Amino acid sequence: QVNLVESGGGLVQAGGSLRLSCAASERTFSSYAMCWFLQAPGKEREFVARISWSGRVTEYADPVKGRFTISRDNANNTVYLQMNSLKPEDTAVYYCAADSVRTTDPRAYHYWGQGTQVTVSS
Repeated sequence: QVNLVESGGGLVQAGGSLRLSCAASERTFSSYAMCWFLQAPGKEREFVARISWSGRVTEYADPVKGRFTISRDNANNTVYLQMNSLKPEDTAVYYCAADSVRTTDPRAYHYWGQGTQVTVSS
């Protein structure tokens, strides 16, 4: 069982930045791929970014390429999402997820955090 706890969300103006963190309770964290997903009100959960267990491979959804950066610190069991040049359409609850899978499909991920709200004002 992997427990994930997100933090770092909040209210920011358009063009601003936030850094989300996701802390894992399990020392086997370093063996899992990690993803960030978002869910806006009334919409399905969407892929944002993924990082392999080693950190060598990253993937991003097209809307966030060039603005968001995913990274991980396996020594501290934490994954990060640096979000720059934020837009109002980035407003959503952001979730981190972990699993031993090579996919960006949220249905494949078994371990989830509780989510953190990001609100971008125009």
